Order: sequence, then structure tokens, then C-alpha cells
Amino acid sequence: MHPVDTLPMGIAMRTLILIILTVCPLLFLAYAESPVVATGIEVLRARKFDILQGKRVGLITNPTGVDATLHSTIDILSKAPGVKLVALFGPEHGARGDFAAGDNVDTYTDARTGIPVYSLYGKTHKPTPEMLKGIDVLVYDIQDNGCRSYTYISTMGKAMEAAAENNIPFVVLDRPNPLGGNRVEGNCVEPGWESFVGQYAIPYVYGLTCGELATMLNDEKMLANKAHCALTVVPMNGWRREMVFAQTGLPWVPASPHIPQENSSMFYAATGVLGELGVISEGVGYTLPFELLAAEWIDPLMMADRMNALNLPGVIFRPITFKPFYGQWTGKTLHGVQIHLVDQQKVDLLGIQFLFLQVHQELYPAKDPFHSADSSRVRMFDKVMGTSRMRREFTKGYKYEDIRPAMDAEAKAFMAKAKKYMLY
Repeated sequence: MHPVDTLPMGIAMRTLILIILTVCPLLFLAYAESPVVATGIEVLRARKFDILQGKRVGLITNPTGVDATLHSTIDILSKAPGVKLVALFGPEHGARGDFAAGDNVDTYTDARTGIPVYSLYGKTHKPTPEMLKGIDVLVYDIQDNGCRSYTYISTMGKAMEAAAENNIPFVVLDRPNPLGGNRVEGNCVEPGWESFVGQYAIPYVYGLTCGELATMLNDEKMLANKAHCALTVVPMNGWRREMVFAQTGLPWVPASPHIPQENSSMFYAATGVLGELGVISEGVGYTLPFELLAAEWIDPLMMADRMNALNLPGVIFRPITFKPFYGQWTGKTLHGVQIHLVDQQKVDLLGIQFLFLQVHQELYPAKDPFHSADSSRVRMFDKVMGTSRMRREFTKGYKYEDIRPAMDAEAKAFMAKAKKYMLY
């Protein structure tokens, strides 16, 4: 007879429960320590850095450039046998994340390696010939967030242009698109509307990894002056298009101060465009950046009820009242809704902010955010949307359905073109 069988039922049950509670967390930790996906830097390391052997390397990276155990790509390449890391290039926030959003950064020296760090978010967004002197190959390793307005892909494109102009090979160490590889939403940037928050004619949510996007930009002649560089993508192992970041098993490093969690990119896509107007808070300055939509005059219960009455797939809205700790609304009491994504596969992320504007206009027509915003903020909204057309069409009747068909059509056309560049 098993020893447990000799115990009274209550004691046996408690013993079993204790065993389960002890073993299950260990099983979970064992799973968590074995990522499903190997990123480009890990694949390159497994290949013994073959394509970089004997080369003087310039690395474009930031704190998200890490392996599965959070070792920086900077440190990995600086110690790699046969590889000479000679220069670092930092986008917004710097190569090691030492700078705040929007800070202009000059050239400085990396304290750990002694390697010079050139800023690509200061006087120039593009490596200059002087910065590239003595470099045999440029390597890019940054975790993106899957939205066009996030400036890292603009940095990548500008660096590809510089590589082409200076006859330097360009290598992308691929990483997951945290929104997955099947989600494409929104219109493409129109000619004349190109900016650093909308550099290329791609949808707002573009559904490609950075390696896939780099290949498309290169082969479709989408870079400035139709530049074409000698591009190599080191692909991931194990990534599938349906994966959101949580399914990769990889640790999430904040892509910027307000993208702190692995699902923050989802919320950025849902509220970030509206946040550009500076009239409705998207939660930046509070503990839930991009997860909220709120203002001083909103009745949170009524707004939540009206948003939930839309019966939108994959999302529920909860009433919330809060006081931001910093930023534009510091200390003010704001009311609105918290966005809860209950099915990430079904939700229309970009549409959430337009539907919020639709309901807000019905409830508070005198508080129209487009009329309340400074002209510079409206201009920024248009830049992020890649056109003024969507704003103009939407504000005729404040109905999302007035612009959704056009956005969906552009997204569908892009998906058809992008299919041949998909590596996974």
C-alpha cells in the first residue's frame, strides 16, 4: 500500500496539494527558462559569428538588444572571437537607454567597452561618412513594437541608406514583432507626408519583423533615392506569425520608458495616435501608459457603458478615475476608461481610439479634441497617421466606419505585396 493511502483523507489531500504547489511552480520556471524563440543574435552566436569574422563592426542597438538571458548584444559582440566591435550607434534613448524621450544626444564613449557611441537622434538621424569611417559592416539589433510611428524602424531605414551610400554591408539580427505577424491595420503614408514618425509607405500596424521590413524596404526601392544596400538578415528560430510576444518565452525589455510590459505595444497601437492631440490622456504619466483614455470632464461610468455597448470583439472597457504623477496632467483628476484586451487575436487595435472619439463626440460635442488641440498637435496627429485625409474624412461625421473601409483596403493591399518578404 502507498504511504499516502494509510493517512486520513484530509491529511492525504493536504499532502497532495502541497506537492502540487511545490512542483508546479518549478515546472513553470523550467518552461519559462526555455524560450520558444531564438532571436537573431542567438542564432548568430550559434553560428560562431560567421558573417562577422575578421570584420570591424558598427552596431546599432539599444537596451532591447539582448539575448534570452539579458546579456547585451554590445557586450556579446565586444567579446566575440574574431569580431572587432569598433562603433556603437544609438537611436532615441541612446545605445544603453541613458536618455529620456526626445533628448538630443551627442557623441560619447560607452563606459563599459570604451567604444565611441554616435547618436542617431541628435543632429542627424542617419550615420554620416565620418561616423562610418573604418567600419566594414553595420549590424542592427533593436526590438521594435510593430507600429509605424515608433521611430526605431525609421532609424533602421536611414542606416540602410547610409550603408548603401558608403558601400557597407548591412546586417539585421531579427526579432519578433510583438503584435504578431498577421496583424496589419491602417492606411499607408501618403507622398508628401513622410516624417520620422512615418518614414515609409506602410500601414500603421505593419505585421512584419524588422528583418522582413528591411528586406521589403530594400527590394521595393522604398528607401530615399531608391537606395539598395547589401542586406543580410539573420533570422530567428522558432518564431511563428501568430505569436504575440508573450508566446515567445523571451524576456521583455522596455522598448522605451512608456512601453514597459510585453503587451504595452498593443495598447500603444490602440491609443497612441489619439494621444498626439494632447487633449485626451492616454495614460502616460500614470502607472498604465497607453492603457487609458480619459479627461477631466468625462463621466467614466457612462463612457464605459457606451464603449461596451459597441460590443467590440476582444476588448472590454472599465471605468477609471486617476491622477497622473507627471506630465501634462500632473495632479489633475481624470476620468475615463481602462482598456482590457481579452482576446488579442480578435481586437481592432487602431480602431479603438477612433471609436472612443466617436462616442466622445456624441457625449461631449463641445469638447471636440480636434478643435481643442493646438494646430501643431493636430499636425502631429496627421503626421502619425501619414495623411490629413483620415482626419478630414472622420471629422465630417465622427464615424469610424467612414474611414475604416479605406484603411482596411490599404492594409489588405500591403499584405498582398508583403507576403513574398515573409521569412516565417
